[in-house]
Amino acid sequence: MTKNIFYLSLLLLYFQTTGIHAQFDTDVSKVGITAAPFLTIGVGARATSMGGAFVATASDASALFWNPSGIARIPHAEGIFSHINWIADINYDFIGFLLPAGRLGTFGASITTLSMDDMMVRTETEPQGTGEYFHSGDLCLALSYAVNLTDRFSIGFTGKYIRQQIWKETAQAMALDIGTLFTTNFHGMRIGAALTNFGSEMKMTGEDLVHYIDLDDQKLGNNDKIFAQLNTDSWPLPLNFQVGIAMELMQTSLHRVTFAIDAMQPTDNTESLNLGLEYGLREWFFLRAGYRNLFMRDSEEGLTLGVGASLKHITRIPLRFDYAFADFGRLQNIQCITLALEL
Repeated sequence: MTKNIFYLSLLLLYFQTTGIHAQFDTDVSKVGITAAPFLTIGVGARATSMGGAFVATASDASALFWNPSGIARIPHAEGIFSHINWIADINYDFIGFLLPAGRLGTFGASITTLSMDDMMVRTETEPQGTGEYFHSGDLCLALSYAVNLTDRFSIGFTGKYIRQQIWKETAQAMALDIGTLFTTNFHGMRIGAALTNFGSEMKMTGEDLVHYIDLDDQKLGNNDKIFAQLNTDSWPLPLNFQVGIAMELMQTSLHRVTFAIDAMQPTDNTESLNLGLEYGLREWFFLRAGYRNLFMRDSEEGLTLGVGASLKHITRIPLRFDYAFADFGRLQNIQCITLALEL
């Protein structure tokens, strides 16, 4: 019991210091100082509809994104596919798979893509288009491993390969996620923490950055086509530390109500809180609600809603369907659909 009080005290202390820091650090929001912002888009309709307060829940395959230590608590193999109609007609897709290996732990793999339709190349002299089209997209390949060190404490790791492309230019990086999950004796309350996107910087390179120059355009007869490489800046990844608690406010054979709260401290924005609530009826029908980025400066995100259903009672196939709606203010809204299959 003393250990549980200690962990809870640390968590409350973090919430207090985060709130104090947010009050005084109001001049600069730090937005737009990192590369690969797609790495901050939440995965899974269940977590999305709970406002992203999922680091201490992490009880399905979307834990590969939120907190890799959570996959050690899942007793069966599971696959997940999640699609989001992101803002500005952008598509965001996540495919993940986890496989328990007994005492060896649990292994996982995932692919994340952000894509959009090809766009016409336009220049100052040809504003209607040159006849060429360019592509832009992002990719993240990840491998995860988690293990239960005790019956209450789990730890997990995810290694990532990240790639961004716009037309003929690309940038690449490697990153690491680290997560922990601890279950207390206080009504099954769970405390989770995850440090995500700790890795190398990204720098654009490509053939369009190679140009011909004339070192001295006042001199005749010299070589006026010297190869020159334009140098772009390097940008860090969106490092984020997220800590949270989750517990059941009510749990019977018929009803379950889970409450979750997460605190986030990203390097590319101000601190914020995520709140989430999930109601389960016989563990086959679910209603969810949440609020994302509470106290974040200039945030357009807010209310989130969602539903879910376990279809194995109808189709005899262990398939789960989840849907989420998230309000983005002036950017309208996004919708997420997720299918999860227990194997």
